[in-house]
Amino acid sequence: MQSSDYKKRLKLQLIIILSIAVMSCGVPSVPTALSSLLERESIRVGTVYGAGTFYNGAEGPQGFEYELLAGFADYLGVTLDLYPFYSYEVMLEQLEEGNLDIVATGDAVTDSLKKRFAYGPAYQHVEQELIFQAGTNRPRDLADLDAPIVAVSGSSQAYLLTDIFDELNESNEVIKTNLVTTEDSDSEELLQQVANGDIAYTVADSNRLALQRRRYPNLAVAKTLDEKMPMAWALPMNQDDSVKAALIEYFGTVHQSGWFTVLEDKYFGHIRQFDYVDSRAFNYAAETSLTEYKPLFQKYAGELDWRLLAAMSYQESHWDSEAISRTGVRGLMMLTLDTASDWNVDDRTDPEQSIRGGSRYFASLLNRIPARISDPDRTWMAMASYNIGMGHLEDARVLTERQGGNPDLWVDVKRRLPQLRQKKYYRTTRYGYARGDEALQYVENIRRYYDSLVWLDEQGKI
Repeated sequence: MQSSDYKKRLKLQLIIILSIAVMSCGVPSVPTALSSLLERESIRVGTVYGAGTFYNGAEGPQGFEYELLAGFADYLGVTLDLYPFYSYEVMLEQLEEGNLDIVATGDAVTDSLKKRFAYGPAYQHVEQELIFQAGTNRPRDLADLDAPIVAVSGSSQAYLLTDIFDELNESNEVIKTNLVTTEDSDSEELLQQVANGDIAYTVADSNRLALQRRRYPNLAVAKTLDEKMPMAWALPMNQDDSVKAALIEYFGTVHQSGWFTVLEDKYFGHIRQFDYVDSRAFNYAAETSLTEYKPLFQKYAGELDWRLLAAMSYQESHWDSEAISRTGVRGLMMLTLDTASDWNVDDRTDPEQSIRGGSRYFASLLNRIPARISDPDRTWMAMASYNIGMGHLEDARVLTERQGGNPDLWVDVKRRLPQLRQKKYYRTTRYGYARGDEALQYVENIRRYYDSLVWLDEQGKI
């Protein structure tokens, strides 16, 4: 976070810039929306609860939208006053009435919403998908639906569907279904209801679908209703463009610095790819096989999260204590003979010894990552080194720095890991050839498994 002196200087600079802009127009100085909130020293923001927007986690407030908003408040040098709402419509009404400066819902912008609100710059684009339960008849078009589509009242999905149905009605197409909106469930709950068979259809953007699909692998896409809808923060329609100009500058800064890419990778980078078979198999194993080993993961986790160790073990062996690879590594944590010897593991197929040795080995790798690298980057890097070795990880970090990336950021290093398999790159490294692409996939898989275990644990299913 910036210091208070820096915030004061930034605020003063913004006010001076605004004053100059107004004077250059030859008109008397009048307060702008931005100068008003700077003088107030706070920005009032509405959002909704959700995994991708805002929630109170074990380490405090979390969420993709929350971190972006906190960054904007810090950029302006003001306090973030965040107001979570349960209703889109109530929140949007508060914005129209001037009680909020910005609304950040993690929701897409529709043509209908543009008529009510101004918007900052688009920072992402998402697809809007018609979702049904895998195993049931897949509808090819909206005209084929035999049950209502359920959407959250006031959401972009509700607005989009209303516009689509209006267009179809105007063209005299026969539609057998209709739209049902609800205030009692959020978008994530509607996806769960589709997965459970409680409702037949809903519409979700690609971000929310990616987050929920790991938990409910039987969510399937019937049809893409819109391929590229912008995500942006809403502003009051009747105010000047000063806040919008600050948003444009802010998003330009975070994109240029690379921070936006880091944040996007943190929340969505590891879940973009989806494997239906793998997800179902993992969830089943977590609710059955993991029971036997959970006490051991908890016992030897130390300062680590036992669920992270369990996720690593599943990636290594699928929780099979007798597992053996083509290279001779064995057991739940797939230890080599040398590593087992280093950590006093006599029998690699013994679950307790394997988990104890794997946990201590991973902790040692974490300690070898430079102290300046913060979590979660240091965790992902230590995990990659568990797979390909610390030397090869360092080679990837060197390549990252040579190519102008940040060797202390996982999002930059992971792009170079596959280069360890390419001769023109690995011949310039200290340790040479490595299957870096496999190490990348290894880490991304474990991140997905870990997310699923955290959710299953919170649901009391493991």
